[in-house]
Amino acid sequence: LNEDLTEAISLGHDLGHTPFGHTGECLLNKITTAGFKHNEHSLRVVDILEGGKGLNLTWEVRDGILNHTKSGNPATLEGQILSLSDRVAYINHDIDDAIRAKIISEEDLPKDCIDILGCSHKVRIDTMVKDIIYNSEGRDSVAMSQEVRQATEQLRDFMFQRVYLDCLAKSEEDKAMYILEELFFYFIKNPNRLPAEYHKQIPVYGEEQAVCDYIAGMTDRYAMRIFYELFVPSSWKQI
Repeated sequence: LNEDLTEAISLGHDLGHTPFGHTGECLLNKITTAGFKHNEHSLRVVDILEGGKGLNLTWEVRDGILNHTKSGNPATLEGQILSLSDRVAYINHDIDDAIRAKIISEEDLPKDCIDILGCSHKVRIDTMVKDIIYNSEGRDSVAMSQEVRQATEQLRDFMFQRVYLDCLAKSEEDKAMYILEELFFYFIKNPNRLPAEYHKQIPVYGEEQAVCDYIAGMTDRYAMRIFYELFVPSSWKQI
């Protein structure tokens, strides 16, 4: 395996993520004409936006970035490693976050999954990683065993039912979507308010793409700060 290639794919695969994660991705996909997918935008960042001319990355790195999502089919072993590692990381860290937020408890996790994967954050990650290593050794692809893959997918389904679509989580998601939608249409109506590096893209890529690039490159805090500056009256900022 090429460790440098694996690291390069890892560093680049989520550069296209929007503020508020997949919530922002869904919003931009809904309101833009061309649609939006964070993996495709990650490729746009490294091909075009970074430094104003892209990074001139190899085909293997670009393929790994583009195809790291569940529906993707990475052409290299290094890309397959990244795709699986991404899944292991977000499922386990989302469980940890949901428990800390008291949306679920450790006892709520499906027992049949826990019996296979382990009863703690550390043990589950250890089980998944070792399973990938043992199941992939000597083969021409990187994959989980059927048992661990099915338990992992069942755990992901549980997270959708109990966390991602939870009423409390959804109410916060609606706030995030409102912020990004207001920012998007504000800059569509006022393209001259875009930062210079994005405004100069308009003749080449169009207003909508320039606005999309700007918003997709924001952090959560930056998006909230810009929303605050644009839509909260200055006299209220002291309250």
